[in-house]
Amino acid sequence: MIGNYLIGLREGLEAVLIVVLLIAYLTKTNRRHLLPRIYAGVGVAVAVSLGFGALLTFGPSGLTFQAQEIIGGTLSILAAGLVTWMIFWMAKTSKTLNKDLQQQVDKAADGPAWGLVIVGALSVGREGLETALFIWAAARTSDQTWEPLLGAGLGIATAILLGVLLHRGIVKIQLSKFFAYTGVLLVVVAAGVLTYGVHDLQEAAVLPGINNLAFDLSAQLPPSGVAATLLQGIFNFTPAMTVLQVIAWALYIVPVMFFYLRALRSGTKAGAKPASKPAPTQSSAQSPAQSPENA
Repeated sequence: MIGNYLIGLREGLEAVLIVVLLIAYLTKTNRRHLLPRIYAGVGVAVAVSLGFGALLTFGPSGLTFQAQEIIGGTLSILAAGLVTWMIFWMAKTSKTLNKDLQQQVDKAADGPAWGLVIVGALSVGREGLETALFIWAAARTSDQTWEPLLGAGLGIATAILLGVLLHRGIVKIQLSKFFAYTGVLLVVVAAGVLTYGVHDLQEAAVLPGINNLAFDLSAQLPPSGVAATLLQGIFNFTPAMTVLQVIAWALYIVPVMFFYLRALRSGTKAGAKPASKPAPTQSSAQSPAQSPENA
């Protein structure tokens, strides 16, 4: 549940931040009459994401066990890949996100009405589809239904609340640090989802070694116990893992964590400013709602 809360919070805050930036820019440029188009696009993105989640949940139910495991394993690996791409994308573009969105709005504002609807839908839809897929994959690892959904729902609700507070200037969050820290945790979560996908493909006989266990700690960590439940809920760790699962986990987490931490360090150095540079005046400084870095 905690892992799904983190997913909902992280992905939800990305989507909410984009909406906040779009609203702030249209308001600042005296184009509030265009806000309903953004809201319509967000509504389309939410509807598509919910439909995608429903398709993932109920679509494979009539298939054979092997087919379900193949689909589940493949989508779990895809989910891990998408989340990996997402955290690297945010680490790279977080400092230019506001400017990129403003350019998209300026291009679409003078065009047809559906232009801004598409901007809102695409800006939020990516996070929505990623969230639906990753939550579905994470829920399968716990063999539960309502707890992962509850955790993700609470995370999204928290993200919406933070977005409202950010937009009103009530709170300030260093989003660069938030995304950096949660990115590290999501790498670990994604590694667990990847190994679960590998296990599904092993059960479907697509990959070998289903009976070749690397370790079995079921006696020390009963699957129904509190410790095993927490480890599985947060990191998708299971007491018994095959050799291939462990290999996949190591081959993923070592290079991905290395390159992600290096990307964070590079971004920090690139964003460093000379101490002698004068501070921006009040008139030129961005408001918290306008800057993802200082929100």
